[in-house]
Amino acid sequence: MRRAVITGLGVVAPGGIGVKSYWSLLTAGRSATRTITAYDPTPFRSRTAAECDFDPVAAGLRPQEIRRLDRAAQFAVVSAREAMADSGLETGALDPGRIATVLGSAVGCTTSLEREYVVASDGGRAWNLDHSYVIPELYGHFVPSSMAAAVGRDAGAEGPAAVVSTGCTSGLDALGHAAELICEGSADVVVAGATEAPLSPITSACFDAIQATSPRNDTPESACRPFDRTRSGLVLGEGAAVVILEELDAARARGAHIYAEIAGFASRANAFHMTGLKPDGVEMAAAIDAALAEARLAPDAIDYVNAHGSGTKMNDRHETGAFKRSLGAHAYDVPVSSIKSMIGHSLGAIGSLEIVACALAMEHGVLPPTANLHEPDPELDLDYIPLTAREQRTDAVLSVGSGFGGFQSAMVLARPERGRP
Repeated sequence: MRRAVITGLGVVAPGGIGVKSYWSLLTAGRSATRTITAYDPTPFRSRTAAECDFDPVAAGLRPQEIRRLDRAAQFAVVSAREAMADSGLETGALDPGRIATVLGSAVGCTTSLEREYVVASDGGRAWNLDHSYVIPELYGHFVPSSMAAAVGRDAGAEGPAAVVSTGCTSGLDALGHAAELICEGSADVVVAGATEAPLSPITSACFDAIQATSPRNDTPESACRPFDRTRSGLVLGEGAAVVILEELDAARARGAHIYAEIAGFASRANAFHMTGLKPDGVEMAAAIDAALAEARLAPDAIDYVNAHGSGTKMNDRHETGAFKRSLGAHAYDVPVSSIKSMIGHSLGAIGSLEIVACALAMEHGVLPPTANLHEPDPELDLDYIPLTAREQRTDAVLSVGSGFGGFQSAMVLARPERGRP
């Protein structure tokens, strides 16, 4: 049986560029949400987001790359470079046809597309657009596959390449697909993860329309409050996370550092409502059950749950119900937290950012807290970690995601000696 393990990590996140800064922010319980600076947020109901202080030149990108790549693609390339360096892989010694690339994204190159539309339409005044006003790279921004191509080209990967776009579960689903490429023998190494740079006026307008984002603009650093009685909606974010996946035996043979195995993954759809969720969490529970079965782990083997924890009442009730349904009595004993309280909800990228956080939690024996959880909702009766990180060894971790359209995904990370015997 071929098994997929994580041997390298790379991150571009709000509050810090790179894995070290990212982990420092999470373990400190520090929020990176703030008033939006990327554009004038004054016209919008929600004016708060978690932005990345990203300088592409300082991050090592060449002027040609900066001109050609959308902000989301820049995040992905920089994250992939850090992950490759962390893995210690010498790509020159590998068959490039056995290196795959999988990238998740919900909204693709939103930043560049909106910018170019504004230019071509003269600020929205022109109905018929003149293509001569837009940049030559616009076609690449229209096709999200251009981001995976950029990462693959930079990594020298000539194997299978794909973009997974399943809304807010894209980051988990991309890693699930990448692990399958390893397990089925289609690749020996996969550069996998997700990226998103959705912060733009059109995104703010869309989320305002459905009132999903928090209107708590006076205190932006505490606007996202998962599991708290006073929560009022999610806070948008941006960022990227990329991991290097390898086949277990090959990774061990070269003496690679193994963070964790992707021991189980599953996804379901609720076929119910575009944005609505049932409080019983049946579909998420089904995904959790299937992921545990693939990992060959009992529910009580899970030491920590990284919740979707978006900061909406509907989501909190939904996944609390799912945890109880899948984990049974153990649901009341296992610690749960949401890092979206600190880095916001970066749509398609968040699942991969959360998996990196889970791998680091296993690595360091520290569970990140839920920031801003001062007044626990009495309807939610599980062990949600508030405010301060908790020291605890973890051998198996469950991470879940929930996305518009009814998507529900679950992934189990485990130490190789624990999962899938």
